[in-house]
Amino acid sequence: MAALPLVAALTACEDFGITAEQGELKWTLDREAFTKASTEIPDTNDFLLTICDSKGKVLYEGTYGDSPASLQVDPGSYTIRIVSVPFTSPAFDRPQYGDEQVVVVPGGQSVEVKLECTLLNAGIRLRIAPDFLTTFPGGVLYVKGGNTRLMYSYKENRTAYFKPGEVQTILYNEGKDELLFTRTLAQREILTVNLSAPGSSHGTSSIRVSVDTAKTWREDKFVIGGNNGENGGGVDENHAYGVAEAAPHIGEEDVWVYGYIVGGDLSSAGKNVKTGGITKNTHLAIAARSTITDKASCIAVELPSGDVRKALNLVDHPDLIGKRVYVKGNLVESYFGTTGLKGTKDFALK
Repeated sequence: MAALPLVAALTACEDFGITAEQGELKWTLDREAFTKASTEIPDTNDFLLTICDSKGKVLYEGTYGDSPASLQVDPGSYTIRIVSVPFTSPAFDRPQYGDEQVVVVPGGQSVEVKLECTLLNAGIRLRIAPDFLTTFPGGVLYVKGGNTRLMYSYKENRTAYFKPGEVQTILYNEGKDELLFTRTLAQREILTVNLSAPGSSHGTSSIRVSVDTAKTWREDKFVIGGNNGENGGGVDENHAYGVAEAAPHIGEEDVWVYGYIVGGDLSSAGKNVKTGGITKNTHLAIAARSTITDKASCIAVELPSGDVRKALNLVDHPDLIGKRVYVKGNLVESYFGTTGLKGTKDFALK
């Protein structure tokens, strides 16, 4: 996988309290760098993050949402890799987003890496005309990449994903395979191919293949939590604003916001949220990662009396800390000294 350009910012070490011998490695995820490949893009908090030093020693391996805000490291070279899901062989509905970058951390300095995830694999979809079914009623279609083939039934409407490279479409009919066509798919390409077989001939020479270029996606952008047409950000729990994305939408009502429950008792928490021994059941704090406790980086969520408070309050449910939650309410500029969600009327725990 080709490494994408590195975006790094160096700041003075004294701002972070780093020793002269060590440096600080920080990372963020650019949520606007995703290429469109399907109607569903996974929650970036579930992406798999791996950080290794130059000798291959793993410093962190786990989900992005559970990763620490930073690591203090010895001066040297480090590789940061993130993927949405593992992808080792062709599969239906298995888009893989990711990025990999190599960064040098000098002693006594802080380096921040912006991870810019794009689609790493490629996909193909077949649109099969009714005349194809009539001409080859007993036929079976396959799409093949390398040594692996996937059966593509006549009623299939999913996208088959492959590693970039040659993909073949094969018709098995009357006891033998016939290669219909071969296409070379580039990374980030989703190719739609229309198959038809007009006329009464049962030979493969009657098959017509056309590429629907209107559905070949290469550079389209899909902003997670953003406004993407009819299913724009904030309108339901599948198109919610992340904690980091909520601030520009202050004033909007009946929107969904998601994050990790990190604590509560914000009236007495000072600069950090209280993470244990919670005494107030009227609110809680959510953050972009489960390890964040800085109140300024959180959204304070009001828990009105009723079902929402009964289900989410940390007095009765301290085990909810660290859980991902989607909450629906009204975004306000200030609640307990930070961005807030008031009038919470619905929720979903993930």
